[in-house]
Amino acid sequence: MAQYTQLSSIPELMVIYRSAMKDMVPVIGTTHTAKSDPTTAFEVSGVEVDEKHLASYCQATGLRLGNELPATYPYVLTFPLVMKLLTAKEFPFKAIGAVHISNSITQLRPLTLNDVFDVRVHAQNLRPHRRGLIIDFITEVSVAGEVVWSQTSTFLGGGAKLAKDAESSLRERAEDTGQTLDRPDVPARASNALLRVSAEDISNYADASGDKNPIHVSKLGAKAFGFPSTIAHGMYTAAVMLGSLEGRLPQSFTYTVDFAKPVILPAKVALWTEHTDGGWELQARKASKPETLHAVGLVGPTGA
Repeated sequence: MAQYTQLSSIPELMVIYRSAMKDMVPVIGTTHTAKSDPTTAFEVSGVEVDEKHLASYCQATGLRLGNELPATYPYVLTFPLVMKLLTAKEFPFKAIGAVHISNSITQLRPLTLNDVFDVRVHAQNLRPHRRGLIIDFITEVSVAGEVVWSQTSTFLGGGAKLAKDAESSLRERAEDTGQTLDRPDVPARASNALLRVSAEDISNYADASGDKNPIHVSKLGAKAFGFPSTIAHGMYTAAVMLGSLEGRLPQSFTYTVDFAKPVILPAKVALWTEHTDGGWELQARKASKPETLHAVGLVGPTGA
């Protein structure tokens, strides 16, 4: 069961990244073992939005700047707490190399610049994946004691394995992909929009979000992890996909996105949106080779 530690403020992300890098060093780094669901959890009260930070985020993603926050913005606001949990000693795998494979946001009403937030983050449901272990990070943003925005972020620890003395309840969990949306066929019709993404665009997003993971901002860092060049953040793609629906979104909705192939920079990304009885279906594909799926999304009613 999660045991929350109260922090005075949301920590600086790059400080946590430096701690994560130390974990990669033999002897100095922490040895992570997957024995059970982590009980470490964090909460911060009285969080207020920095308007300049919000403006930078909106400029980097092309989202509208106003009193209402974009539904994807609380992700970057709270991500340092996810990273702090990833680097905790009892966490089952290392933070560096962890891959974000799925994200689901539920917004009960738009958060605003005037709101004061209480934030909670914990991790649960550690389970096997064909390439390692996956786990869900649960983030809740409350206003005046009411949860208004929440998300489940699923991360993969490639190559991670359950410890020999792992709890029996963990060993009984079935292998899972960590993703919930079907892989759609390539649409027969033309895309709704074409997005050109440069290394500079992603550098701007990294500055705005604070997420300067080397795979996003350094060609050498990206190559060290097997990529031919820097790649776009998954949540940059998710924000841009959702942005294509600005002005048409309800006040309350759930936005789920599964990530497939990374967007290798520079890139041209084709975006498709289709309204269905269940909501909006979204796709992001490589423009020159639409068979390459970058992400698939679904916007639907809460609780669906």
